[in-house]
Amino acid sequence: MTTTLIFYFFAATLIFAAFRVITVRNPVHAALFLVLTFFSSAAIWLLLQAEFLAIALVLVYVGAVMVLFLFVVMMLDINFAPLREGFAKHLPVGLTVGFLILIEMVMVVTHWKGLANPSTVVTTEMSNTKMLGQVLYTVYAYPFEIAAAILLVAMIAAIALTSRLHNRAKYQKPEQQVVVRREDRIRLISMPAEPKD
Repeated sequence: MTTTLIFYFFAATLIFAAFRVITVRNPVHAALFLVLTFFSSAAIWLLLQAEFLAIALVLVYVGAVMVLFLFVVMMLDINFAPLREGFAKHLPVGLTVGFLILIEMVMVVTHWKGLANPSTVVTTEMSNTKMLGQVLYTVYAYPFEIAAAILLVAMIAAIALTSRLHNRAKYQKPEQQVVVRREDRIRLISMPAEPKD
């Protein structure tokens, strides 16, 4: 009974925080609500005895990705008012897509035949980290490698997009800086002194 109450508490917190992520106006507040969403998801995973996934979620997303996102949002100081001008115009399309996704999620949950069947549950003495590794690198080896290749391509594309050369960039040329002479940079001019009035 206590576990069920804890689950419902974290599930309600998760739904509330996820809703606030997409409805709050300030991007910094949205990022903080997303952190709360990740923590609630990690707590639910702990209740499901998936400790490795919970710790990985907190360390990777909350500890690295969200901190980086917060730094970027606070440093750029973007004016988000023009970005929200077309919100009402695209609201029907967004609601339609959201409703379709909700229907798909309900269909997946109600027709799931996986580990819900007690006969398929394997009881071993292995930790869930070792079991996850065995499943990930045996049954799902090819999807894992495909996901790794896609992430590598995305990382290379992000680096290529940010390091494009443009005319506004100014680069230093050390080979020219070390051969500079004083006479090339400074010119002494002798001027007569002006008389005082």
